[in-house]
Amino acid sequence: MLNLQPPAEAGQTAAEGARKGFDAGEVIIEHVSNTSIGDPLIHLPKVFGIDMSVTKHVLMLWIVAAILFFGLTWIVRRYLKQDRLIPGRTTSLLEVLIEFVRDSIAGPNLGNKWILAWTPMLLTLFLFIFTANLMGVIPVFDVLELANSTLIHASPDSLFARSLHGGVTVTANYNVTAALATIAFFSIIVAGTRAHGFIQHWKNLVPSGMPIYVYPILVPIEILGMFVRPFALTMRLAGNMTGGHIAILALLSLVFIFTQLFQHALAGIGIGMLMSVPIGVGLTALELIVILVQAYVFALLTAVFIGMAIHAHH
Repeated sequence: MLNLQPPAEAGQTAAEGARKGFDAGEVIIEHVSNTSIGDPLIHLPKVFGIDMSVTKHVLMLWIVAAILFFGLTWIVRRYLKQDRLIPGRTTSLLEVLIEFVRDSIAGPNLGNKWILAWTPMLLTLFLFIFTANLMGVIPVFDVLELANSTLIHASPDSLFARSLHGGVTVTANYNVTAALATIAFFSIIVAGTRAHGFIQHWKNLVPSGMPIYVYPILVPIEILGMFVRPFALTMRLAGNMTGGHIAILALLSLVFIFTQLFQHALAGIGIGMLMSVPIGVGLTALELIVILVQAYVFALLTAVFIGMAIHAHH
């Protein structure tokens, strides 16, 4: 759909934007925050009182899930269709990832008896978090925004145009990381119950043989620790992904801030060449390392907590 806004009104809107000036805070928040549930991209009815409308982060969540589902399905089916099962490059890469999660994350923490039971869940967490983090670094929506402003000129009210404002990193949303941590939380309980039985699992929270007056203090602390672990998983992942993007955007915003401050484009170009771009490139390279490390840490800590429930000892 083409933009049919009259030239006079378009010029007036641009003039008003110029008078307002560049607002770095607004730009940064637009990139790292989700769209309002009151104004979603796609309106859907409520289910059991929960609004199921699609926001920007929900849309990206679907995209990441689709990439993983169709990508992995295509790799495995292409491999199984061969007359001779010889792994290609993509299949070999997938095998390396599976063996890495199995041998470096699941194995040392769960033991050989439980390694096959929990490796699929840990692998799913690792691949989902890594893919979501990576999609947040790739400026897909920013490139589409540039294409829209120069070539497409879609209507501001269209789904395409409304989906473009700001980048998207779903793992920077605390609701997403809390959901992943909730999966880890119940996995710990299930693992302990399967290994020791329901009653014994809860008994393993505190050591036996302690003086009776210690238990009223120790039991609440251990129960609190059960909830601190998923809370730490939630905050660590979301905080790291949000902080990295804010730092990069803040540096790039200096170009426009100095241009506006000195009323000359050369000031912004100078600060961009000397500081914003070099440091921004360095931070982006660091962010590429962080997206892998955070996926590894989340899966590793989940394996550690599950292993503590399975091999309960004090």
